[in-house]
Amino acid sequence: MMKAIFRSLAVAVVILGSASDVALACTRCVYLGPDHGVLVARSFDWMEDTRTNLYALPRGVKRDGAAGSNSFSWTSKYGSVVATMYEIASVDGMNEKGLVANILYLAESDYGKADGSKPTLSISLWTQYVLDQFGTVAEAVEALRKEPFRVVAPILPNGSPATGHLAITDPTGDTAVFEYIGGVLKIHHGREYPVMTNSPTFDRQLAINGYWDAIGGDVMLPGGIRAADRFVRASYFIKTIPPISDESRALATIFSVIRSVSVPLGITTPGEPNIASTVWRTVHDAKDRTLYFDSATSPTVFWVKLSEIDFAEGSPVKKLTLSDGTTYNGDASTSFRRSEPFTFLPAKVD
Repeated sequence: MMKAIFRSLAVAVVILGSASDVALACTRCVYLGPDHGVLVARSFDWMEDTRTNLYALPRGVKRDGAAGSNSFSWTSKYGSVVATMYEIASVDGMNEKGLVANILYLAESDYGKADGSKPTLSISLWTQYVLDQFGTVAEAVEALRKEPFRVVAPILPNGSPATGHLAITDPTGDTAVFEYIGGVLKIHHGREYPVMTNSPTFDRQLAINGYWDAIGGDVMLPGGIRAADRFVRASYFIKTIPPISDESRALATIFSVIRSVSVPLGITTPGEPNIASTVWRTVHDAKDRTLYFDSATSPTVFWVKLSEIDFAEGSPVKKLTLSDGTTYNGDASTSFRRSEPFTFLPAKVD
């Protein structure tokens, strides 16, 4: 047994040594309950206020990829509620079919060169495209595996590169992780992938987690704030949570997991700006189509029931303002107000 552990440790050391030294501290995890309950939690961590707001976006909206004259285009089939970043990108959300999509930072992302052979899509719309077009993970995997567009990653307003990987989960618990590494799309598809963080790449995270599985979390868990440590802790907690039928208790449990892998406010690492504090957290109940929002600067959690939102084609875009410090308590489904749509960050194509 000890020999196996030391062999795993040697592998983990090699993997960690080759990983990027920077890691934006976002974490995503999925809890699969005993009564077909599916809860998707994520923390959103950044080095500054990204002026996040929630938007309710209807069906039937025509969009393009905001990436030059050869931009990919589509019309939304499903309405969604999304959380924005800098009012220029959808980074988190759920559509009316219960499909949940979250984009997290990944420094190693390489989307390949936009050479004109395929239409282009700004990464600011990657999450939105999936929410607009697909009702299940299987549908999304089938379509995205064909690589109908080339993702283009512009620079964010704060000067950081907009490089990320995408994870999606549907009400059956089916999950997929999408990464572009060396210009090649990598897809990890299945219920066995409930956790995602950041660097290193997903395959390496799985290998690192394998080492800690051999040790056993009841013996020791890594306690740092780097992505690999958070991946291991979240993986251990998710697999050791007992079956919970009570919905409110299940919700409290998944919140306790995502909070346990969050980074306290004020923590930064000099010289490594991609390690940052948790700004907000969400939990999506895919079965009941409810989004729960937990701000790090507010003492209350509020929620939005998608069943209370009018997503009919032709209905207006609506906004739940958070960026001005407004807070909500309890059900905020009726607090959305009519709004102009936000503008997705365009990407320049050479």
